[in-house]
Amino acid sequence: MADRDTRKTQPTDGDVEAYLDSVEQPRRREDALAALALMREVSGVEPRMWGASMVGFGRQDYTTADGRQHQWFAIGLAPRKAALTLYGLTYYDSNADLLQRLGPHTTGKGCLYVKRLEDLDHEVLRELVARSWAANHSG
Repeated sequence: MADRDTRKTQPTDGDVEAYLDSVEQPRRREDALAALALMREVSGVEPRMWGASMVGFGRQDYTTADGRQHQWFAIGLAPRKAALTLYGLTYYDSNADLLQRLGPHTTGKGCLYVKRLEDLDHEVLRELVARSWAANHSG
């Protein structure tokens, strides 16, 4: 098994709320705090900082193509300048049925990019987070 300490992004003891409160763009800060509350409620666990700019909930174990085992958070978020990034919601084209109903967004490998949280269907987002938490969380 690979030494997890060699990975660049690791969980830290940073203060999640203080980090999110420091986000300069008011809309991005408000959206991040709202996403934090939703993920906290759905997962039932407390968030943790991963590196200096990502907030993660729970954990998931995975193995890369070279056979190395790693650990990452099950779901998470990061308030980036261009968009609020929600992690763990779209692995391998999963949840396409929900994404069709969600509202304006783009996706990447496992990521959902949102310009404005208010433009999304919040019930669909809640279901997306709940489904992803159930599928990803290793316990």
